[in-house]
Amino acid sequence: MTEEKWYHYWWYSINGLSNEKKKLLSKNKINPEDIYNIEETQKKYPFKEWFTEEEIEKIKTSRAIKEWKKEYRKMKEEGARLVCWEEEAYPKRLKTLSGMPYALFVKGQLPEEDVVSVAIVGARNCSTYGERMTLQFAEQLAQEGVQIISGMARGIDGAAHRGALNVSGRTFAVLGCGADICYPKEHKGIYHDIQNNGGIVSEYLPGTPPLARHFPARNRLISGLSDVVLVMEAKERSGSLITADMALEQGRDIYALPGPINSELSKGCNYLIRQGAGILLEPEDILEELSIKIRPKRENCQKNKKILESKEEIVYSKLGLFARGREELLQLTGFHPQELAGILLSLELRGYIKEISKNYYIVR
Repeated sequence: MTEEKWYHYWWYSINGLSNEKKKLLSKNKINPEDIYNIEETQKKYPFKEWFTEEEIEKIKTSRAIKEWKKEYRKMKEEGARLVCWEEEAYPKRLKTLSGMPYALFVKGQLPEEDVVSVAIVGARNCSTYGERMTLQFAEQLAQEGVQIISGMARGIDGAAHRGALNVSGRTFAVLGCGADICYPKEHKGIYHDIQNNGGIVSEYLPGTPPLARHFPARNRLISGLSDVVLVMEAKERSGSLITADMALEQGRDIYALPGPINSELSKGCNYLIRQGAGILLEPEDILEELSIKIRPKRENCQKNKKILESKEEIVYSKLGLFARGREELLQLTGFHPQELAGILLSLELRGYIKEISKNYYIVR
């Protein structure tokens, strides 16, 4: 395929034709250019048995709209490309599934077929616990060569991409808008970094805004491009659980991160575990399930042990991934308020702990 792909762009841009109808051409080895160049004077419309009268009218009407040629050129100028169903480059993981798009828009690369891919999804308004665990899992999985798939949303998705990028791993974002649109805007840095360490993927035409109805459909591609799906945090009713349902339908394995039973953000994960999902305890467990051997770490890459004074060690030992307030720490340590304040300040300045809200702390 060379420049004639602009006819594929035209074919894909026709509203009112399902993906399955659009795939009929490639399945029958017919180029969209053949349909585009049909003379209006022909009394009988070829391939009429495939389409309804209404669909044929939509096809005819779309031929009169010339904007798609400009849109196609602009797409290429902005560094994106169209990957059609019949191409070798179209992901094989998706080709085996029903309901997949006739074409994908890509900036950067597509996931490699012979490399394990893991989707990491979860809540937009995630907790510090969820974010830290996501970073930990994404970093270690990516460090062992696993491709990380997510949706570039706020919260867990963003942490998943950042984790992979932190170790120069490969990561791919599936968007619920055009591949030329960075959404959310604050992920502009991640959006550009992903293109250099993986790719941006969308089934939506360039310029398509991030409408709410696009995201459930986007989720089927996230799970479809993956071998395994990790749900890090999810409410009882959330997009992450929709992704998990789609993953199950696609034959993918599901794992969920357990959390406190009184946490709204963990209810969805705990429900998945109760329903039979695997439990996420350590990244090593997933790597073992995926039959990936963990490379031994070099000694000089290991973190130096933290050397703390005895009183600092006492305070540090009382903190973890869940925030604790100063009042609770006073009760647990028995220190004087002024003494505790000094220890907390020292630990924070030296990078051991972080104040996530007024007088509430977690370990870094």
